[in-house]
Amino acid sequence: MHPHSAGRPAGHAPGSDADARLITQSHERSRAHGLRSADEPDFSSPARGTLSDALEESRFLYQHAAPVMETLYNQIVNTHSMVLLTSSSGFVLHTLGDNDFLEKAQRVALTTGADWSEQSKGTNAIGTALTEAEALTVHGEQHYLEANRFLTCSCSPIYDPYGQVIGALDVTGDHRSFHQHTLALVRMSAQMIENHMFADIFPKAIRLHFHTRSEFLGTLVEGIAVFSPEGRFMSANRSAQFQLGLPFSALKAHTFSSLFGLPVSALIDLFRSAVPTTRQLCMHNGVTVWCQAKVQALSSSWSMSAPSREAADAAPGAAGATPAVARVPARKPQFSSLQYLDTGDPQVSSVITKLRMVSGRDIPVMILGETGTGKDLLAQAIHGDSQRSNGPFVSVNCASIPDTLIEAELFGYEEGAFTGARKRGATGKILQADGGTLFLDEIGDMPKHLQARLLRVLQERKVSPLGAGKEIPVDVAIISATHKNPKAMIAEGAFREDLYYRLNGLVVRLPALRERTDFDFVVRKILKSLCDNGQNVGISPDVMAMFKQYNWPGNLRQLHNLLRTAVVMVGCDGEIDRLHLPDDFIEELGTSPPPAAATPTPAPHLAPPSRSAPPDTAEPPVEIQESQRLEDVALSAMAQALRAHNGNVSAAAKALGVSRNTIYRKKHALPPGLLD
Repeated sequence: MHPHSAGRPAGHAPGSDADARLITQSHERSRAHGLRSADEPDFSSPARGTLSDALEESRFLYQHAAPVMETLYNQIVNTHSMVLLTSSSGFVLHTLGDNDFLEKAQRVALTTGADWSEQSKGTNAIGTALTEAEALTVHGEQHYLEANRFLTCSCSPIYDPYGQVIGALDVTGDHRSFHQHTLALVRMSAQMIENHMFADIFPKAIRLHFHTRSEFLGTLVEGIAVFSPEGRFMSANRSAQFQLGLPFSALKAHTFSSLFGLPVSALIDLFRSAVPTTRQLCMHNGVTVWCQAKVQALSSSWSMSAPSREAADAAPGAAGATPAVARVPARKPQFSSLQYLDTGDPQVSSVITKLRMVSGRDIPVMILGETGTGKDLLAQAIHGDSQRSNGPFVSVNCASIPDTLIEAELFGYEEGAFTGARKRGATGKILQADGGTLFLDEIGDMPKHLQARLLRVLQERKVSPLGAGKEIPVDVAIISATHKNPKAMIAEGAFREDLYYRLNGLVVRLPALRERTDFDFVVRKILKSLCDNGQNVGISPDVMAMFKQYNWPGNLRQLHNLLRTAVVMVGCDGEIDRLHLPDDFIEELGTSPPPAAATPTPAPHLAPPSRSAPPDTAEPPVEIQESQRLEDVALSAMAQALRAHNGNVSAAAKALGVSRNTIYRKKHALPPGLLD
């Protein structure tokens, strides 16, 4: 075994974090784990489902880390390096890197799904940083296994807002390309990930941002401390711990008052203004810091006066009283609705990260994307994560309302404003959204003469209903969406440029389903939502392969509807096979439906379609036969759904993923006795 300091090229010594003491202790642990320095790399694959399970467990970490990893990789691209994200146990979750180096890394199993803990790989930056809970570099021959000594690795543990190690960020490269500043870059990136987590974990808490120098507020080195509305300490990032001079474990015994010498009510008074301000506070150690506080989220939920808060803190054990500390969030992070939409695709993760950065600022958001990509779901998630979540979410589809009615729908009207108006008038969608969020879906289809009226509302925050001689103040957050290209529409004169720039405070684009890398997870998530009582429906490998070949022009909406109908046919305790797929889907793939002789018997609860077997030939049946067969299948499924829901058309339509009108149109065609 090589000495721990041997083999370091002159001028390439790692920083003090990877000093001889840490490396020596790590080598001793490696021997205790039964490893030998001459051991070959372990290429064994993880157990089935291990990677997907690890990604699911670390989804909160991944969604914040993925965009930072991309930024970090852009800074080291073409340096024969790679960026890795691991779980707290050293399991590699995600990698980015130069192709030439990724090939070399695979030779020592440095790839997604591999275990790089000390127990598995001996001394290495990932495993040792996680064991020591300290950022460090392991260079060349400092690695315990000889096979890994062509590497130089810099790794930093990542802490969650509760002070626990949640994972690790690592940059690994060829040992001949070692850079002394790599570890600092990794540390900064890890701290960026940590800082991004705070808003999600504590959306309603008081967040104090502080530093001894005002110009460092808003930067990576600012301290962030989080307190409950009663002033109890909840969390602090590493910079805050350093400035306060106390570790996380010691801070848990403190309050805002004991750390800053003020009651929390005084802090609220200092920062209640809607205009961001910077104040100076003196910490318990006598150091003066510049501060900004995020307290706006408390305005809607603040229910205790200052005297009652003090009383609650003074007598937490009083009979019938809930201790103030009981209102502190539990150890487990409470994921936001945006979190549930993040299923591992880097493009979607990047969109969600950007949205979190502007959350609570009332910055208008415009969502671009093809039809069916989930723009409406994203809009609801933005509202659900905002400070307006207790207010209304009002959706207007500008493409589905006739031009003659959309003005009345949006702005409302007074009694007698036009022929056919309701006797008492009607409140428009904009006023209905007062205090909440207005979602303007398919904004690209809004008539141009109404675009000017909408622009005025956005500028003046006032609405004038049709037939009214007054303007009514309105407070709404605006989210818009369109599948069209707004800039192309502006160039064609179909969309007002001034309205576009009023709506596009932040523009995000949802990828099409065919562009996403998380297809398997999306399918499993949809299937899980379609089955109750913990039941799970499976998908045959043949069908999953067909899904991945398909272009999905209808995106998530099309996939959801297809799976919903398939689940109705197969039930929640079976497996989706080719039999359960629509014929038009199979035809679009250029594949003929399977012969009837090879078709498995349908599930007992589903009446088999009345059809004759096509001839045993590769030549597809003629069009009219296919049309008739598809109609028979549709009618049979419709009859089954109606029977299952006791003739309730609405329930049957929902189960089949079709409109009620579709069932009403076809109900007369059902054969006599089919509903019996």
